[in-house]
Amino acid sequence: MSDTLTLSRHDFAIGDKVVYPAHGVGQVAAIETQEVAGYTLEVFVVTFDHEKMTLRVPTKKAKVAGLRHLAVEAVMSQALVTLKGRARIKRTMWSRRAQEYEAKINSGCLVSLAEVVRDLYRSDSQPEQSYSERQLYESALDRMAREVAAIEKIDRDSAVAILNKNLTKAA
Repeated sequence: MSDTLTLSRHDFAIGDKVVYPAHGVGQVAAIETQEVAGYTLEVFVVTFDHEKMTLRVPTKKAKVAGLRHLAVEAVMSQALVTLKGRARIKRTMWSRRAQEYEAKINSGCLVSLAEVVRDLYRSDSQPEQSYSERQLYESALDRMAREVAAIEKIDRDSAVAILNKNLTKAA
């Protein structure tokens, strides 16, 4: 009975798939009470299987930290439309653009991820990417694919195929 009360007080329940901005899709494995520096702290224990990592997020700080549920259908549709759009590459120095792309990747926003994937996508007929462009592209694509896979309940490779299909329509 106490578990039901504990879960109803929070935005997330044990077993929920969630997105943490800096790490992508994870799952709430538990809600624990821990003693930290003399304070009692309630935390969400979030596991990220693809990174073999466990993160503890204080329940009171979860929203501020950016922990959120998987994107709703409307947001996913908007992200797919964004992928089909025309790449918008600013004429600024690569280091500045790379910082902006990194910030978008770590924002945890599915539409921002779609913008990075769209802007850094190269079809076979286009010139090669630099190593750092490729790294950012792969990071954004992977993060986006994992969320799409979790939403659609499919594997990551199938999600990448969906994203690539939307990208090639744009090219």
